[in-house]
Amino acid sequence: MLVTVARFPRKYARRCAGEHETRRKGGAVRALILSFYYRPDLSAGSFRTTAFVEALESLMGPEDWIEVLTTLPNRYQSYSQEAPEVEMGGRLRVRRIQLPLHQSGMIDQARAFTRFAYQVLRAIRGERFDVVYATSSRLFTASLGALCARRTGARLYLDIRDIFVDTIKDVLNVHAVRVLMPILRRVERYTIGSAERINLVSEGFREYFHAHYPKGRYTFFTNGIDEEFISANFDAPRHTEHTRPKILYAGNLGEGQGLHRILPSLASRLPEYEFQVVGDGGRKSALIRGLEAAGIGNVQLLLPVPREQLLALYRNADCLFLHLNDYEAFRKVLPSKIFEYAATGKPILAGLAGYSAEFLTRYVENAAVFPPCDAEAAVRALRTLRLAPVERTTFIKRFNRTRIMSAMASDVMALAVQAAKR
Repeated sequence: MLVTVARFPRKYARRCAGEHETRRKGGAVRALILSFYYRPDLSAGSFRTTAFVEALESLMGPEDWIEVLTTLPNRYQSYSQEAPEVEMGGRLRVRRIQLPLHQSGMIDQARAFTRFAYQVLRAIRGERFDVVYATSSRLFTASLGALCARRTGARLYLDIRDIFVDTIKDVLNVHAVRVLMPILRRVERYTIGSAERINLVSEGFREYFHAHYPKGRYTFFTNGIDEEFISANFDAPRHTEHTRPKILYAGNLGEGQGLHRILPSLASRLPEYEFQVVGDGGRKSALIRGLEAAGIGNVQLLLPVPREQLLALYRNADCLFLHLNDYEAFRKVLPSKIFEYAATGKPILAGLAGYSAEFLTRYVENAAVFPPCDAEAAVRALRTLRLAPVERTTFIKRFNRTRIMSAMASDVMALAVQAAKR
């Protein structure tokens, strides 16, 4: 079963809604939501899960219950945000787990996830749920969801935002890959095989999952545009002829983005532009070293900021920059940043390949794509852009996050209702 929300969300949402409107005979619905990130943390997973939970809660009756198990804000050490460990409201309880201090390295991340998994399994001990929803850019949150579903007698709904096994072979050295890959393949088989339904956020994942797991039931509810971006005003006064145009990058500074491999060379070729980088991550130090070695003076580095401040930075930018590293696995992904950038109406310069490049070219006007890590091609692509805002009303309507998450929540709710009637 294949459903692509961008193509027919209303019809699909109505059908799912019809399924759970006739439910109640089997009793109240109990849903467990697993996400490593949740509001107020700054990450694509946090924004997506928050919108999903809001949509799911709107479908629930007075006796239904949602349990969210997540972490205290930890996306960036350089950005500290307060959040309660337990948050109650209506039919919803959010429990946030304290993690040990960690950086972006794999050992630190493994320690953090081990802590998360241990506390999650403690929290569900003796509990029963009808559905477990796990959203995962890394395989292990999805695997934890499979284990939780098994222990609580629930049906499993996976939201897959990355193909971890496919990505890891590009990031690790050949010896580590040889040791880890058989283990990771087995974990992936167990995880995907445990799921009743699987959502893939990118159509670029379709071929991989159909080849490896042809019996899966797949949907394609993409990332989308949040209300803050739909309602914001991104018009800014025109710069004078004495002001350099500003190119803004906002996001993670990790190996996956590969900014350290493109920005020093690109900025040196464009001294007439000012570059502004907002974010943090494991490869920030490599980026700084590259800028210093090249003697770059037209790049400003800023720490992560809350969304309201980010909106102001978007407003004052002349062009938005997006980049993924030159890895084969990244040809399948669809970066959530595309939707955020496109909502501003600003021109977009993107170093992408594969499905994300096709998506941007097809759906987003005044966007220029170049091969990842190719600074000369980036300069040529920039010259094709109009450094002025454009209307993207059709795109914004099509990829409204509230609409997409409403359809996805209806799908999850239909599964939960079936389980509750057992």
